Amino acid sequence: MADGPDLVIRGGTIADGRGGALYEADVAIANGRIAEVGKVSAKGKDEIDAKGKLVTPGFVDVHTHYDGQVTWSHDISPSSQNGVTTAIMGNCGVGFAPCRPSDHRRLIELMEGVEDIPEPVLSAGIPWEWESFPDYMNWLSKRPFNLDIGAQLPHAALRVYVMGERGARRDPATAEDNAAMAGLAADAVKAGALGFSTSRTLNHRTSTGDFTPTLKAGEDELTAIADAMHKTGRSVLQFVLDQSTFKEDLPMMLRVADRTKCPISFSVAQGDRSPRGWRQTLDSLAEASARGLSVTAQIAARPVGLLLGLELSRNPFQTHPSYKAIAKLPLDERVKRMRDPAVRAAILSESATTVDDPLFFRPNYDKMYLLGNPPDYEQPPERTLGARAKREGRKPEELAYDAMLEEDGRGMLYVPFLNYADGNLDAVHEMLRDPHSIPGLSDGGAHCGIICDASFPTYLLTHWTRDRTRGDKLSIPFVVAAQARRTAESVGLMDRGVLARGYKADVNVIDYDKLHMHPPKVHYDLPMGGRRLLQQIDGYDATIVSGVVTQRHGAATGARPGRLVQGVRAAPAA
Repeated sequence: MADGPDLVIRGGTIADGRGGALYEADVAIANGRIAEVGKVSAKGKDEIDAKGKLVTPGFVDVHTHYDGQVTWSHDISPSSQNGVTTAIMGNCGVGFAPCRPSDHRRLIELMEGVEDIPEPVLSAGIPWEWESFPDYMNWLSKRPFNLDIGAQLPHAALRVYVMGERGARRDPATAEDNAAMAGLAADAVKAGALGFSTSRTLNHRTSTGDFTPTLKAGEDELTAIADAMHKTGRSVLQFVLDQSTFKEDLPMMLRVADRTKCPISFSVAQGDRSPRGWRQTLDSLAEASARGLSVTAQIAARPVGLLLGLELSRNPFQTHPSYKAIAKLPLDERVKRMRDPAVRAAILSESATTVDDPLFFRPNYDKMYLLGNPPDYEQPPERTLGARAKREGRKPEELAYDAMLEEDGRGMLYVPFLNYADGNLDAVHEMLRDPHSIPGLSDGGAHCGIICDASFPTYLLTHWTRDRTRGDKLSIPFVVAAQARRTAESVGLMDRGVLARGYKADVNVIDYDKLHMHPPKVHYDLPMGGRRLLQQIDGYDATIVSGVVTQRHGAATGARPGRLVQGVRAAPAA
């Protein structure tokens, strides 16, 4: 730093990622690293006045699905708009490498079905310049981004690559199959994979309705893969389980972790059928941790909720015959028809029918809300459409119908289906505070037309540290440490998530009092004019990646210092 720091952030309120009390200090950055935190006398080549602003490490989001987007875009939004400076993709067992040319469509259909990323978008956007996972990593390593990207080896792609049609139809793997998958998994770690992901949930299906290839993968298969990876280099095993088989599958995954010593990370949420089941799960993790296993629960920061509307993937009337008759019309024409009293009466006179779609729930208006502006994700039960309809002497279907016609047919309904069994977020508060949990499940880059949760990192600050009125809050130091240092450490990236000398200079400067999330809106900015839900975020004065400002006052600067992270990273020397 002989010529002075590249950037100095002056006089900010520091939440340094270690969980301690806030303090006021300057932050000096040189050569992409934190050079000093304290009173910096040297003048920087560039300076940011952070007086009265919150200064944090960049956030590390461990559960995203940018596997396709990173191949066609350098802008990893919406995560980049929410203070995220490192995003980990390849979760839930889905991704695009390894893949033979004959299986391109198969993997696209799986991603479309599991993560609601439309097939035309993926087909037009993915260049398929690779076959093996190392080839994929090598190709990605040459691309610049506005944040860092980490990758995991997806089980579905690996299984289909080795087993072909047998893997796709979920046949048991042979010893030879296991050996082949293990060898490729080891090669993936050598190429920089941070872990391996798999899924055992019935909700994960292809767009044609087939279950994910990994649904019933045997314990021997999972053990062979995890063992090969972790012996090659530190790797995490990320997985998603199904509530119907949770009691059998979790002990199996813990046995895999015990045999291989591979760290495991998986989604834990509150379900309506067993509102306290998450407590038993976290108790099991505590017992496993006491035996020396590395176990981490990923917790959603708010309810996982569906957004329903006429412009979105699903709505409460999509199975009604009179709606199906107009469903393929352009939005403006559909809205015009639905405002016709005769069409309205016909649709409302019909009932929803069951479809084989894991994300279509027969409408339960006692669990359905209007999200509002600003969006409210912790509304009391008396604000459901069912409760409102009873008070107003109307049918809830009428309220839903009219709400979707607002804003020229762009009105949205909100249906929380996980983490809201009690009608509040007290369970989430307890889960987030558990010593074996980290924030996760934002699904950035996925669920383009039905879920909009990439704003989780912002919500953790706005709701949990500032705005919550229906229960206890969390402290700013706790939340920042949880989604910076602790998430980074969970995937082996010990070089980031802390504002201290030698750490990677990934930083947020936040106007905390003005930090604000707008309601989700549909944008048509994906390849082929594809649709996705985005939320405008106000309050990030600056986001800095490797010492370079990538976002300023909510707008991208055009700088792309982010790169593919290949392999785990050690903490800087003390």
